[in-house]
Amino acid sequence: MAGHDTSKKHTDFISYTLAEWATKLTWDSLSPEAIGAAKLFLFDSFGCALGGSQQHDVQIMLDYAKSLGGNPDCTIIGSGHRTDPVMAALLNALCIRAMDYNDIYWKADPSHPTDIIPAALSICEMAAPGSEAAKIGAGKALILGTIIGHEIEMRLAEFGDPGIREYGWHHAALTCFASPIVAGRMMGLSPEQIQQAIGISASPSMCLGAVTAGKLTNMKNTVDPMATRAGVEAAMLAARGYSGPEHVIEGKEGLVHCFEKFGGKFNLEMLTEYLPTTPNDNYKILKCGMKSFPIEALSHAPLTAMMKIVKQHDVDPDDVAEIKVEVIARAADILGDPAKYRPTSKETADHSLPYSLAVGLVDGMVTPLQFKQERIDDPALIPVMDKILVVPNEEFESLFPEFQPSQVTITLSSGESFQQRVDVPKGDPRDPMTEEEIAVKFNALGKGVVGEEKCNELRSLIMSMEGEESLGRLFELMTLP
Repeated sequence: MAGHDTSKKHTDFISYTLAEWATKLTWDSLSPEAIGAAKLFLFDSFGCALGGSQQHDVQIMLDYAKSLGGNPDCTIIGSGHRTDPVMAALLNALCIRAMDYNDIYWKADPSHPTDIIPAALSICEMAAPGSEAAKIGAGKALILGTIIGHEIEMRLAEFGDPGIREYGWHHAALTCFASPIVAGRMMGLSPEQIQQAIGISASPSMCLGAVTAGKLTNMKNTVDPMATRAGVEAAMLAARGYSGPEHVIEGKEGLVHCFEKFGGKFNLEMLTEYLPTTPNDNYKILKCGMKSFPIEALSHAPLTAMMKIVKQHDVDPDDVAEIKVEVIARAADILGDPAKYRPTSKETADHSLPYSLAVGLVDGMVTPLQFKQERIDDPALIPVMDKILVVPNEEFESLFPEFQPSQVTITLSSGESFQQRVDVPKGDPRDPMTEEEIAVKFNALGKGVVGEEKCNELRSLIMSMEGEESLGRLFELMTLP
């Protein structure tokens, strides 16, 4: 294909187009709607980070970071530990991601664009001379970086046909293309430097889907933060003159070329057409969703359907004989394989439809409390999980990804049955979470970490983030007393 022509100039590659767009996008380019959405995602993500900061995997990573040392330029959410910007990007992204409770955008591939926020957060906190934070203030720069990260990541989740997930690869392999653009833009790098950073970050960062298949481990929530870390490190290397392959997206043996060998197709125009440049343009961030439950994205619709049945018909868990769950094939494959019927870890449990529905039925709610180890280990949940039948529904395939159709049928021991279908889960842009609903989630996650008073102060600060010249107050409020 033409994209494999090694005689092409560096400006002919998509990596340059994306880098140049990012360098030209300014605060004045943003729409009020995009700014408002970015602040809501920051609010939601920092709540997730406060809760995530107390998770076991974050504590292990924090202990590791402390053992390495590093220049104390950046702050870690929760602990307040200070370290270098590369490690801070990894740890803060892991805090956001650890509970699998942050944002979701699923098209050809799934993505969690807020995992990339720490690529901007680290650089904005330092506010080095020449950085965007030094020019316009850290608050405005963080909002700008958040919008850039969502724009690129969401386009990457769209342009595969099918997505790379269908070939057994994880979407962290896409994040490593977006994160260096965010970090590089926040640093004030040139398009040429950001293009090199994309090549540096992406070329060694292909990620196997094994991290979300079968029994899940700490790496399930770590690979995307590692891709964010890779972007920050790549930008810092590019700033010093390090080079990377400019053709890493569509050139010889780049992402597109490699997947094409196995039949993959990519709509390259999706990455670059109609990139927003003015306040009147459409920004992708407005199409991203949030999570109302701390579980895998495709579990939300079936869990919502089941909870509606239980509430409407006052179903007693002891009376349930079977719960049949009809979902798209990939959901049945990811969320209903044998390992998901006997989860032994939080990582497997929050990717298990049988566990999520069983604990929701018995406890009447699905919150972070339901994913504590003692609840996962409760043998009383095993016979409930065994009542749950997860099956693919071929008719639903044509509706995805525009909708996430799920149908749940609860059959009682008496033979009576109830059925409910949900196509759009709560948190989807078509049924969005309000600021007040996010505040409830934020306080539930953060109150036990920093206290209710700080949670309320954080809401006020984050929702007026554009007025913050530095991020000092933000991190002070997000640090344990």
